[in-house]
Amino acid sequence: MTRTKDQAAAVLPTLLKALRLPSINRNWKRLTDTADRDGWPAANLLASLLEIEMAERTSRRIQRHRDQSGLPAGKTFATFDFDAAPGIRKPHLLSLASGQDWIASGGNLLVFGQSGTGKTHAVSAIGHALIDAGCRVLFCSTTDMVQKLQAARRDLSLPSMLDKLDKYDLIVLDDLSYVRKDQVETSALFELIAHRYERHSIAITANQPFSAWDNVFPDPAMTVAAIDRLVHHSTIIEMNGESYRKRSAIARREPRQDIAEPQVTPSDNYPLDHTDDRPS
Repeated sequence: MTRTKDQAAAVLPTLLKALRLPSINRNWKRLTDTADRDGWPAANLLASLLEIEMAERTSRRIQRHRDQSGLPAGKTFATFDFDAAPGIRKPHLLSLASGQDWIASGGNLLVFGQSGTGKTHAVSAIGHALIDAGCRVLFCSTTDMVQKLQAARRDLSLPSMLDKLDKYDLIVLDDLSYVRKDQVETSALFELIAHRYERHSIAITANQPFSAWDNVFPDPAMTVAAIDRLVHHSTIIEMNGESYRKRSAIARREPRQDIAEPQVTPSDNYPLDHTDDRPS
């Protein structure tokens, strides 16, 4: 079909809206004017328009996934004070943020430390970076997740909920140690851990070492089974020392001074940043 330039320009907005190509709809006139002026081949014009559409779709998708993730806003690497975070090696944390190996293989990340040492910020920063890399991440407190799992079990929809959670490459369970010691809760949490084992990743923050997890999982057999599945193919980071929040607050009030190298004592005989690749 032969059209004049004006006829084509008149119909393009309607066609692009129907095809749901909003980025091309916003940019086609500017680029076609440039193409006419500079004598672009038609293929160059088409490629340029499609590249804009693809880039803006990717940006919108990343923002949508970030909004849906539940990750704390602002807890990124840009706001993380590595000098005030004991037990953290910046290159190692950044390598985890790429997710190239451990996310693809369903590995886990376990971060231990006392309250205020930066566990949540570190894991959240990794989560934000993974979303930027195209991964799906869900962040929630362990207590909130357990309550949702319990509700699904009461509705006889727990298997369906576990399957729906498979869309997330990483689930971050914050503050595991605050889960109430209730058999129904912990068994529901164990089902999530078992369901994702070697398939999809879990990141956990906790202020208690493994030796205290009998307080989380009242059944010793369940405790051992949960730890075994989490530790297998895992990275373990310990963040010990003075409160990250306290030190950051002091740093904002006072002139910065040199910070001494923290003394880190691994708990439960697991070395700092331990990677466990035991065979199943």
